[in-house]
Amino acid sequence: MDYQPVVVRKHPRPASTKHNAESRYWRQYRHPVFIKEYAPVTSVHFSPAKPHRYAVTAATRVQIYAPRTQKVTKTISRFKDVARSGCIRGDGKLVVAGDDSGLIQIFDINSRAILRTLDSHKQPVHVTKFSVLDQTQVLSCSDDTTVKLWDVPSQAAITTFLDHTDYVRSGQVSTSNPNLILTGSYDATVRLFDARTGECEMVMGDPSGEAGTRNTMPVEQVLMFPSGTVALSSAGPILRVWDLVAGGRCTRAMSNHQKTITSLAFNSDASRLLTGGLDQMVKVYDVSTYRVVHTMRYPAPILCMAISPDETHIAAGMSDGTLSVRRRQPKASEPASKDLFSVASLRTGAFESFLGGALPTLGQGHVKEKKKSKPVGDVDELKVESKRKKRLREYDRLLKNFKYSAALDSVLRKNVPPTTAFSLIQELIHRDGLRTALAGRDDVLLEPVLRLLLKHITDPRFGEMVCDVANVVIEMYTPVLGQSPLIDTLFVRLRKKVAAELRFQKELVKAKGALDMLLASAALSVV
Repeated sequence: MDYQPVVVRKHPRPASTKHNAESRYWRQYRHPVFIKEYAPVTSVHFSPAKPHRYAVTAATRVQIYAPRTQKVTKTISRFKDVARSGCIRGDGKLVVAGDDSGLIQIFDINSRAILRTLDSHKQPVHVTKFSVLDQTQVLSCSDDTTVKLWDVPSQAAITTFLDHTDYVRSGQVSTSNPNLILTGSYDATVRLFDARTGECEMVMGDPSGEAGTRNTMPVEQVLMFPSGTVALSSAGPILRVWDLVAGGRCTRAMSNHQKTITSLAFNSDASRLLTGGLDQMVKVYDVSTYRVVHTMRYPAPILCMAISPDETHIAAGMSDGTLSVRRRQPKASEPASKDLFSVASLRTGAFESFLGGALPTLGQGHVKEKKKSKPVGDVDELKVESKRKKRLREYDRLLKNFKYSAALDSVLRKNVPPTTAFSLIQELIHRDGLRTALAGRDDVLLEPVLRLLLKHITDPRFGEMVCDVANVVIEMYTPVLGQSPLIDTLFVRLRKKVAAELRFQKELVKAKGALDMLLASAALSVV
């Protein structure tokens, strides 16, 4: 009769709440690629057009990366000072960036030629963004406290807003109305401007306002929902939600970060909000409840962060000059993306844009399947099948040779799960070989046995067996107690843990009795 391997018993386990469906999705962004820049990475922006290349701004240059290879495809370094806020236009053809001299430049993304120069600002320009609905307009926000909306063809400012009294470090043109502009400033206010009137239509977070909406810290970032009815702002570690329809009323204030929040970003359908901060954390919020559903840790304080439109990449720039790019492999069940070779995709740039990532199989090679092809022969041929012998595990081999002590030692290692260890102990009990396996051990060989018992004495899956094994160990080694301080300490700890578990079980019995009495009285009152 052939040897029957040890059957590892499967115990019922409570459903784990550590990784729910939401957390499992965000944990798919794994294997981060770290790219070292020469200076802190201050801006990351993904192109809305395929292949979703992204612009990374650091020091005096803006680099364009290919999402599939994480390689630099273009480098724009025609800046006289530190570059800021490199942003790619919606069609993927132009890049706009400001610098610390106050100059704003618009480049052709393929030839890197300077197409327009806007030089009205007198101090560093920290925000330059194309309008989503009108791609001939550019928004700029500067440390000279002004906000400007530019007409790119004429290189002239359409409107200049002068209402802020301190540095303006964040701003956005509404994606639902090209005339509405949301800005945040170091004067602790969030303002909504209308380009048609040239006036500030709404002020939020004014330090002199109502107690519920008052803000005393510089506003680092602002973000508007695609609907244009709700705005978000970050000041210090506090994230605030503003209802623009209700006149800029603060509906919620959250403080889940330990340090200043430096970046805000939506996923593709604005159902999740990502926030990055100087506490080296990126937190994901469900916008329906504003509860944190996932947290990602980074090795350095985060200065900027963006998620690609197809939700396959999360890029984060850090203060130590590191760019981190996490990638998620979309599943086959997810909705297919648009045709890569559509007219719109082909018009977004020259052939190198496809080298940057639009061709999914370019340079990827051919992956052969692991299945072996079946040989084709005569119909009348017979094939003698060879059955592969199943290899036994180490403890099974030792058990087969009746080496009980060595088999027990093989499952007492750290990388062996407790279910396997106690299944082997159960098999030893059935073979009447437990005493043989435990006999003749010195303090070095007895220590792992006692540590296993000590660790799982309170586990309801193994508690009864642990007690049986502990009784055998105590009976066998009582005559030699006192010879090893380590073994004596482990026996004392085992005794204390059993006493604590007994006290806990008594309290549980008392609580159960009280609950039974309450339920019984409630049932009688109903009757």
